[in-house]
Amino acid sequence: MNIAHTIFGVFGNATALFLFLAPSITFKRIIKNKSTEQFSGIPYPMTLLNCLLSAWYGLPFVSKDNTLVSTINGTGALIETVYVLIFLFYAPKKEKAKIFGVFTAVLAVFATVALVSLFALHGNARKLFCGIAATVFSIIMYASPLSIMRLVIKTKSVEYMPFFLSLFVFLCGTSWFIYGLIGRDPFVAIPNGFGCALGTLQLILYVTYCGNKGEKSAEKDDKSLEMKGEEKKQNVVNGKQQEQQV
Repeated sequence: MNIAHTIFGVFGNATALFLFLAPSITFKRIIKNKSTEQFSGIPYPMTLLNCLLSAWYGLPFVSKDNTLVSTINGTGALIETVYVLIFLFYAPKKEKAKIFGVFTAVLAVFATVALVSLFALHGNARKLFCGIAATVFSIIMYASPLSIMRLVIKTKSVEYMPFFLSLFVFLCGTSWFIYGLIGRDPFVAIPNGFGCALGTLQLILYVTYCGNKGEKSAEKDDKSLEMKGEEKKQNVVNGKQQEQQV
């Protein structure tokens, strides 16, 4: 059982690392275009908070046998911090203020949880407090792409929901869900079970809409056809006028 626990923990580390690195494609586009376009910045500070709380929960003085949880989430916290800073640099003024506010709140929440658990709680009470905090914000992190999923359904286009991000949400959630079940740790199993389900829904949406150009593209095509039609009508009118003059 311990071997299986370790295997799924290592696999969870690998899939989580790919999950953290998956948005690098998006940020390459943001840097290239010098614009955040319609990409949502909310998932990155929320993922940062999840990483910070999960890394804290995995520390030996909070919970036992969860070192693998701490190592990958510590790495993830560094990666997500870079994403947040890049997003803040290229986001429009209104979006920048919103993301900065969320980022500040994230740091305040983590500092509060860490200080309370360190100085006010001990033993099982500390594990329970940190575990609940990590679970709640892990679920919020997994739920943060819901706005993008709504955009996908509305526009019938997956342009702003990268495939690899959805794939690794599914793989990461599944591996850590099994890891939590084997280790009988509800604070790992519950949020990642939610992540597994949400990742599945994202993949279903991707398969459903990956072949569509989306409503916006269709609207542009319609407008283009209308303009061409008007040009043809105008050309016919001009031609008749010229014939009458002759």
